[in-house]
Amino acid sequence: MTRKVSHLIRARMLLLSCLFLISACSNQTCTNRPLKNSESSMTFGNKIESASIGLGDSGGGVNDDTPTAYTLKFVYTGSPQKDEEEIEAAMNAYLLNKINAKIDLIPIDWGPWDDKINLMVASREKVDILFTAQWNKHAVNVSKGAFLEIDELMEQYGQGILQSLDPVFLAGAKINGKNYAVPTNKELAGQGGIVYRSDIADELGIDMSKVKTIEDLDAVYQIILTKKPGMIPLYMKQGETFNAHYFGNFDALGDTSIPGIILKDEESTKVMPAYEVDRYVNTLRMTRQFFQKGYINKDAATNQTMNNDALRSGDVFSITAALKPGKDEELAIQTGLTGKLAQLALNVKTIATSETAGSMLAISTTSQDPARAMMFINLLHTDPYLNNLLNYGIEGKHYLKVNENVIKPTELTKDYHPGSNWMFGNQFLNYVWDTEDPDKWDNFREFNQNAKLSPGLGFVFDGSAVRAEIAAVVNVDRQYQTALETGSVDIDKVLPEYTEKLKAAGIEKIVAEKQAQFDQFLASK
Repeated sequence: MTRKVSHLIRARMLLLSCLFLISACSNQTCTNRPLKNSESSMTFGNKIESASIGLGDSGGGVNDDTPTAYTLKFVYTGSPQKDEEEIEAAMNAYLLNKINAKIDLIPIDWGPWDDKINLMVASREKVDILFTAQWNKHAVNVSKGAFLEIDELMEQYGQGILQSLDPVFLAGAKINGKNYAVPTNKELAGQGGIVYRSDIADELGIDMSKVKTIEDLDAVYQIILTKKPGMIPLYMKQGETFNAHYFGNFDALGDTSIPGIILKDEESTKVMPAYEVDRYVNTLRMTRQFFQKGYINKDAATNQTMNNDALRSGDVFSITAALKPGKDEELAIQTGLTGKLAQLALNVKTIATSETAGSMLAISTTSQDPARAMMFINLLHTDPYLNNLLNYGIEGKHYLKVNENVIKPTELTKDYHPGSNWMFGNQFLNYVWDTEDPDKWDNFREFNQNAKLSPGLGFVFDGSAVRAEIAAVVNVDRQYQTALETGSVDIDKVLPEYTEKLKAAGIEKIVAEKQAQFDQFLASK
């Protein structure tokens, strides 16, 4: 047995030991009363037992005594779709029979996402299910009491999740031994790189196989700048840079908005602020050089246009991206660039908590029926019809079936094409477009093998002891981080100023607390 396989087995045993033993009770029929509004609480506890599924005795149908259907408010990132109401109606017809529920889809564009979610959490707005992720302030929102602890809910109403999802996902997403969101069943490994216009590279005779590092991109982008003057060689925006966690292989040991990192592809367990990590600072300097040479869009620090929209414009050669098998093909379908995109990995494939908790659905502590919310999430993990209805729309209108698992677009695909498959339930239930590799899901399973395990796999920092300092640091980051990481400002001038403000905000206290907790975690192994 190789050392790498041995490490993987030990890691899985460690993570599995964190999970509760799950009893097999997936086919129970529950007929208790529904939750009253006053019973919705930040601490759910035994109130799960009084939640009603609201189903009749026919094993899923609704009878005359069924309570009024509950409408689940589902908040996630994405652009509103033209045929969204039609999809809601189709989902409602199905969900009424399945769990006596309706759905209210509430997509929010990436640009205003952070501000709107912060307002939702602060105002205690009544919603039910929210998209969340380790890199999207998940731990911060847990500390604010925004998300329900869901382990008991999964045992009662999420048996399909527990039976289909690799336990490493749930174990790696825990905070203080508890789950506050259900991970999407998708790729487990992570890798960063670029997605680029392969047709342009071929046209200009650029051999992308020679590109192994960020530095190697310099010569490529110089050719693009010279021979395609109207094209942006590299599009960047907030969070989509060479210093993104997936690109630099930075492990934040929990929420990426909380400072203190180790490197996923190395062995050191010393937690450091990013400004002390050579890889981070060197990459800042390289990015600054690219910006000054004109490779990066000049509005990178402020532009909120999504990467796929930038590609769709036809004026962008490449974007940074978290890679997986077929990522280029997925983007090609979304952008209308079929056959014109390719992907290029530029770092080592790794597995860390950022991957296990990289896409999740949480239940809000303001939900009036958390049990029904869990039933819906469970269906997204187990029900191919509902999963694909949400992801692809209505068969015969938004897509046509080539065979049982392969679909092709229609003229109306553009009216419902959210491109959010990686957010919802079990991605292995998804159809595959006819322009994608028919073995896509087998490639995903292979991709999950033989990745470098981060020393921090399974650890999530609890920031409750330094909550005030975290809030202060987040405010400083808003002022400086995007400008620095897109190369938009002078590194020698701005980085020292940024560092001093981070220190004044309490970053050293946060890092020390994270190191202490991490050391305790490592000792327990």
